[in-house]
Amino acid sequence: MRARRTARWATSALVTTIALTGALAGTAAASGPAAPPTRAVAVATATDPVSHEENDRVPEGSLWTQHYFPSSDRSGTELHADVLLPENLPRRAKVPVILSVGPYFGHSGQSAVEGWTHTGPSARFQDFIEGTDLFDQGYAFVMVDLRGFGGSTGCLDWGGPGEQADVKAAIDWAARQPWSTGAVGLYGKSYDAVTGLIGNNLDQRALKAVVAQEPLWDMYPYIYSNGVPRPNVTGTANAYNSIATQSQMADDDARYLANSRYEQSHPECLTDNAAGFRIADRDDAFWTARDLAKSANGTDTPLFVTQGFIENNTKPEEMQEYLDNHKGPERGWVGQWDHVRGGDRTSDGRLAMGREGWYDETLAFYDQYLKGVRPVVRYPAYSVEDSTGAWRAQKTWPVVDRSVTLPLGGGSYVDDGGVSALAALASGVPAPRESTLPSGQWDMENAPATDLVAPEGLTEGLTRLQEAGSVTSSFFVWSKPVERAVRVTGTPQISLTAEGKGNVMVKLYDVAPDGTAVMFDEQVSLLTSGRLRVDLKATDWTLTAGHVLAVEIGSIRTGSWRDTPSGETVRVENGRLRLALDDPADDVATGGARSPYLDTYLRQYTVDLPAGAPTFTVVPGGRL
Repeated sequence: MRARRTARWATSALVTTIALTGALAGTAAASGPAAPPTRAVAVATATDPVSHEENDRVPEGSLWTQHYFPSSDRSGTELHADVLLPENLPRRAKVPVILSVGPYFGHSGQSAVEGWTHTGPSARFQDFIEGTDLFDQGYAFVMVDLRGFGGSTGCLDWGGPGEQADVKAAIDWAARQPWSTGAVGLYGKSYDAVTGLIGNNLDQRALKAVVAQEPLWDMYPYIYSNGVPRPNVTGTANAYNSIATQSQMADDDARYLANSRYEQSHPECLTDNAAGFRIADRDDAFWTARDLAKSANGTDTPLFVTQGFIENNTKPEEMQEYLDNHKGPERGWVGQWDHVRGGDRTSDGRLAMGREGWYDETLAFYDQYLKGVRPVVRYPAYSVEDSTGAWRAQKTWPVVDRSVTLPLGGGSYVDDGGVSALAALASGVPAPRESTLPSGQWDMENAPATDLVAPEGLTEGLTRLQEAGSVTSSFFVWSKPVERAVRVTGTPQISLTAEGKGNVMVKLYDVAPDGTAVMFDEQVSLLTSGRLRVDLKATDWTLTAGHVLAVEIGSIRTGSWRDTPSGETVRVENGRLRLALDDPADDVATGGARSPYLDTYLRQYTVDLPAGAPTFTVVPGGRL
């Protein structure tokens, strides 16, 4: 057995960030041609395996073959798979299968042409292969292209019934192969973590475990928030149309190349894909078919997830609903990081999630559920990093000591996108609302920063205007200082009665005694007169002793949404905030360092917000 190698293929080195260009077109042009091969290398077929020595894109210790099989929906869609088997696997021996299904396994590159000089299997999860020493540990690794991508035919169907059929077919195919024990585990991050959740929802006997890093828990909130479009409402469709039409390698086999050009003869695939993203109603059949959290009800596949609570891409929306609906064994790393993998490191060598042992723990998870090997190490069910950078072990997430519903009262704001606040703080001359949002394309792996930097003094100025009786873009409500540390966990929920129509944004702030405040949760919604109830993002944020919880309610004044202000004055009454609270005094420490992104987030989202007159108590009665 070889000594386990240090994973050295970082995602950032392998993924080319998509350029942000233009508005959505009916079709997408293919990306530039892949580089022609500089020398002849071996290309695998189903019956002619290729080793690393014959093609240096094949991972060491493995043999590469290529296969084609039909999707499970009888649509005629043909799926392509790259299979990597242990090189020294004895004849007729069988191994369990780690499977990843997604759009990023094209031979020319993951989300754009990457400059390879010859074809070969995708290196997307080379870090996982090397970090676990996967082939010496007795596993196969299989990468299947979703319909419309890489070497698969069919129309791309972003998380929809078509892709769900592809995941089903891939699991069944992997389980039936003569070299397979019939035990399959799904692995992925971002989009191919979504297909992992889809696999769990399909509830197939062959699927024994799922590892899903930074997934979407429901497809709708990635594009809309309660009817309000996000900046990527057109950009995500652009991105995947671009990947689907990406040129593949000139030395790929004829069948692969023919399949990769499917969209050229079926341009309706691209227009149909884009059309669904224009549907804002989450109750439309397009979105209900993609509600992964709801579809998880009663499922029981062992599930290992990661989620950054403060990440700016695949946010923790409907996370708690999914986990509540899932009834099987769970493992999780959740904390204060951005869109990273468990084993990723920053440029200075620090672990991006702050916790050692990702590859050891995932391998032990697969060994337990695919091989029946009892773990040598007793890992926590959930390893959780809170907003202080401290790690704790839990049996589940969230752990709730007390649920409270806090009265917020009411107030008024102008739904103007922040224009009145900026104007009042300046010279009284209304300024046009800036529009600097990206309007091009990005996918679940590549999302630009969209939040505009708040003008210095804006938040503090708004509170001063509120004290003076002015009605501007938002109003604030403050709690009394907490007497001892208390953690806000789970999914906060706001409810209110509104008079007026337009948009509403709710933000939660952790206000320190010196008047600095960190915005740690937010959500928006379309609003009409009447009662409204909105879930915020899942969170795990500790208010230390002496800190104040501030709630801002008002117009949307951030780059994370592409809203249309109504210009109306909105009156809010009977506001209520439902929180799940946890007592940090009960924490059981586990290994982990402060994730580097936490400090980046604190720098970006800390504002001056001196506490105003308190109107509610976070812990009524003082007991958790």
